[in-house]
Amino acid sequence: MNHLLSMEDARDHVNEILDLSKKFKNGEIPGEPLAKKTLAMVFEKASTRTRISFEVGMYQLGGNALYLSREDLQLGRGEIVEDTARVMSRYVDGIMIRAKEHDDVLEFSRYSDVPVINGLTNKEHPCQAFADLLTIYEKKNSFDVKLAFVGDGNNVCNSLLFASAFVGMDMDVVCPPGYEPDAEIFKKAKKYAEETGAELKIVNDIEAGVEGADAVYTDVWISMGDEEEASKRLNAFADYQVNKDLMGPANEDAIILHCLPAIRGQEITADMLNSTQSAVWDQAENRLHAQKAVLYKLLGKK
Repeated sequence: MNHLLSMEDARDHVNEILDLSKKFKNGEIPGEPLAKKTLAMVFEKASTRTRISFEVGMYQLGGNALYLSREDLQLGRGEIVEDTARVMSRYVDGIMIRAKEHDDVLEFSRYSDVPVINGLTNKEHPCQAFADLLTIYEKKNSFDVKLAFVGDGNNVCNSLLFASAFVGMDMDVVCPPGYEPDAEIFKKAKKYAEETGAELKIVNDIEAGVEGADAVYTDVWISMGDEEEASKRLNAFADYQVNKDLMGPANEDAIILHCLPAIRGQEITADMLNSTQSAVWDQAENRLHAQKAVLYKLLGKK
């Protein structure tokens, strides 16, 4: 694995990265394995968990992280991605990009001499998916479970489809018509799922999608960049709020997941977010451990 641009890039390394995540969380990997390594972090979008987990992760691994907004770089004045990638990769050992357009991250990787990590794009969020897998396994001790992703078939959903297919976990995307996940990704994930026995479905019927779920996952209805269609989205997703009634058909011990930030009263109610079923805060912490595993895998000594 040379880069982590899509969850698909990690197909043959999922178990290794999850194992590393657990070891980092348990303090089983000593020392500072990335001493004197530097990660450039390029942000086109605001961030809490991605920035903090990568920055703290690099520090704990003995390395350094540079925070760079688009305005800090000549990209903000018209320098092309190709030139920025060629130059930046001569200074640092790895580059993490949180970008608006997925194609920009792909182009960056084509001209970079060092590993490039997708910290979020409009198409995928693979780092989040690793934290999600780690959390589900911690809580259920297995991937022989059903995950119901309720709401918008967005970038997180896309990466989770690949993740579920790779580990053999069933996943229902429970969404209103017109808000399905990326069609190409769903098709690819279904193909991978044939090898592991995972069942991936897109359903509009909320009760059917949530029924028997071991984990119910939601995300904001209005992502960064979707603000102009806020009213339309609020109407479309009104019945898809994760609340006590929606959780009814799920298994009694089902966990609740949310990648945050959460808008209480929209996609999830406050009582569900803070309930005993909620694994959201463990999930957020696991971003750090999963990020460290990805960094170690890509930047560590071969």
